[in-house]
Amino acid sequence: MTEAKALDLAKEYKKLGGTRLAKMDDNVVSTRQWEDEPDAASAFWKEKVEILDDKKQAEVVSHLKSMNS
Repeated sequence: MTEAKALDLAKEYKKLGGTRLAKMDDNVVSTRQWEDEPDAASAFWKEKVEILDDKKQAEVVSHLKSMNS
């Protein structure tokens, strides 16, 4: 996956109202979600991001707002 594709997926997810935040500890990349998000954002994440392998998911997550920000 290109950097641009990962960025495009992250931007579209946020545009749909996605609320996940990136959590990066050492070499482990994951997301956290404390708020509900619109159905469209949730569906987009499940259909476009969750299907990716771990490395590609991490690329997308790296473009989300960080929990540490």
